[in-house]
Amino acid sequence: MSVGAEQEVGRSIPSWRGLRLRSALRLESSSTRIARSVRAQAWAKRYALYLRGADSVIVLAAVTAGLVLGEAGPRTAIALVLIAAVWPVTLGVYGSRDASVLGIGAEEYRRVVAASTHLFAVLAIAALIVSDWLPVRVFALVFGTGLVALLGTRWGSRRWLNRQRQMGLYLTPAIVVGEPEDVRYVVRRIAASDGAPYNVLGVVLPGGRRGQSLAVEGNRLPVLSSTDDVARTVALKKAGAVIIAGPVPGGNQYVRELGWNLEQYDAELVLASSLTNVAGPRIHWRPVQGLPLMEVDLPHYSGAKHVVKRAMDIVLAAAALAALSPVLLVLALIVHFDSPGPVLFRQERIGKDGRPFPMLKFRSMVQDAEARLAALAEANQGAGVLFKVKDDPRITRCGRWMRRFSLDELPQFVNVLKGDMSLVGPRPPLAREVGEYEHYTHRRMLLKPGITGLWQVSGRSDLDWDDSVRLDLYYVENWSIMGDLMILWRTFRAVLAPVGAY
Repeated sequence: MSVGAEQEVGRSIPSWRGLRLRSALRLESSSTRIARSVRAQAWAKRYALYLRGADSVIVLAAVTAGLVLGEAGPRTAIALVLIAAVWPVTLGVYGSRDASVLGIGAEEYRRVVAASTHLFAVLAIAALIVSDWLPVRVFALVFGTGLVALLGTRWGSRRWLNRQRQMGLYLTPAIVVGEPEDVRYVVRRIAASDGAPYNVLGVVLPGGRRGQSLAVEGNRLPVLSSTDDVARTVALKKAGAVIIAGPVPGGNQYVRELGWNLEQYDAELVLASSLTNVAGPRIHWRPVQGLPLMEVDLPHYSGAKHVVKRAMDIVLAAAALAALSPVLLVLALIVHFDSPGPVLFRQERIGKDGRPFPMLKFRSMVQDAEARLAALAEANQGAGVLFKVKDDPRITRCGRWMRRFSLDELPQFVNVLKGDMSLVGPRPPLAREVGEYEHYTHRRMLLKPGITGLWQVSGRSDLDWDDSVRLDLYYVENWSIMGDLMILWRTFRAVLAPVGAY
């Protein structure tokens, strides 16, 4: 039986972190790999213990501030002591320290916010029932400072954790099981994620044998065994996780028995979902008479969440325009004196539900840039239907540095106030681009386009067309307020260290 693997020649690569770490690949002895795997499996417990301690210290500090600055009376002091005891426990109950949410995605932050707001909602109700139990000023001080400090600490801890992961540390050693193409897809997705928590030790293929390897994007992953010998392979390699990449011989019965066999090795069983573009919060398990049914929430494009999103757009866009008005004036003068032409460039883009609107930007190209577009067609380096040229001769002197730091896009805050755009959303396409869309790509226009988005913070023009579409569709299907806030923060960082901006 052919398994799509190739016999490895010359050397063996015993562990593999990802495509972005090719230079880190190196030979290691079997004993060294096992020792690293054992150390890696213990990281989650140590890290959770650290978070528990950090949460407790922050809560204690917030409560102390409430006692001192809030001039708390005896009843209030008792309430604050109760908060100091219960708040860290609530964070644990809501799973904010679970290894599955650490270092990647918005779920860790969401759980911290949910645990804190739900606890203080109960306290607020209690304060209404018992007078002078928890004054408003003390309540606001403790909740506000505590929540901000908790989120700030999680952000700092996450940055540290991701730096460690990029160096190959604090990872769960994993084995990927499945057919070759399914395995390749899962490994590529793990490699493409900056915060992926897995170190892929090797793969297990139907009919696979030790000594073979599987080619993945120019790298070779060692085949550790066949699917009949996964449990023993886990024991030998000290793996902490087994990732099922797709259908395997034996089907559901095989997966169930594998889960039983992994219990004795303290290894987790991870099933890669075949539901692409579906984020975790939309997936729920509903057991029916012992049958675990997976329920996927349908995305909604109206309702209370969208009202909140619009309110956030208005408040933040108005604040940004007020705060940046001196900068906008200086940039307008620079554009005016740098080259002939209008200060603002108005270009028709396609918005929500296919409605066109004039998008505003500071002019960063010469006045006749559109007329000179055809002459540059052969130099196009854009992805898919996009048109992009590095060192575009039409860009003005000031346009080069404005585009590099996205300063030319600041007038789009006006588009946000008008309701044509949102702060965060899919990329606003040109009409000629929309004309070349495949049918499913039109789903990008179910939401308002954004000044920034996943495409903006994930490489911009360096992304190929398929990845750009995938990121926009993922956002449309799974957006959340917490996710928007994270993208805004990542945008701020991307502006300071721009990648793919030209």
